[in-house]
Amino acid sequence: MGDVGLWGPALFAGLVAVLATVAIERLGGRLGGVIGSAPTTVVPAAFGMYAAGDVTQFRAAITVVPAGMLVNALFLWTWRVLPQRLPPLSLPRLLAAMSVLSLGVWTVAAVGVVLLGGALRSAGAPPPALGAAALLAGLGFGLYATWRPLPAPAGGRRVSWVVLALRGVLAACAIAVAITIARAGSPLVAGVASIFPAIFLTTMVSLWLSQGQAVPAGATGPMMLGATSVGVFALLAAWWMPALGPWAGAGAAWAVSVGGVSVPVAVWLRR
Repeated sequence: MGDVGLWGPALFAGLVAVLATVAIERLGGRLGGVIGSAPTTVVPAAFGMYAAGDVTQFRAAITVVPAGMLVNALFLWTWRVLPQRLPPLSLPRLLAAMSVLSLGVWTVAAVGVVLLGGALRSAGAPPPALGAAALLAGLGFGLYATWRPLPAPAGGRRVSWVVLALRGVLAACAIAVAITIARAGSPLVAGVASIFPAIFLTTMVSLWLSQGQAVPAGATGPMMLGATSVGVFALLAAWWMPALGPWAGAGAAWAVSVGGVSVPVAVWLRR
């Protein structure tokens, strides 16, 4: 429990979960969704991978992140298309069913990414191949999801600090579990586990409970498209952190991913 390397990123993830949901509630799903999906928890995860000291393993792990974000886009998409296809249920049962179904989709897709990544490595493909292909696929998927966006209103209900704290605690615990899994697995598993959709799940459930279905549903497309900035950060950090040093490399990768992806996406969504 005293492992700073575990709970430091987990607590940071909890803070991000709170800020992401507040951004969507206050700014609406379009701008709030982009802000909430900017590179955040992937940054401490990148430092954790880099601290292992093996550049080859670091690149193998972090270049899988874009594929993981594509899996997360599928996760978000289920929250947009599945609720209206389920039978009438009470809100607690509906949220429970959506959590199980969306995480089931994520798990199947994540296993597919791990198997595909392993096959590509065995075939001699360079580490960035899967990540670059997934980044392009995620960009196309995000553009499709936002071409005719759903209404993305801001939340109209005040949320207590207790509820915000619970959001952060749940996200922190989920990230702590993901980091533990990552430490016990291969570089491919570590890369996928580092983007476990703890914050996306916390965001969807908590916003649905506090604001109703329209607010989180309208944020799914912007979050899917905005999350491509995480993949860009990962691919840049794979080379810039070893070349420039971890702090300068991560800082440069973050600045380019936000300035080159998050900002243009926000402009695109306001078209």
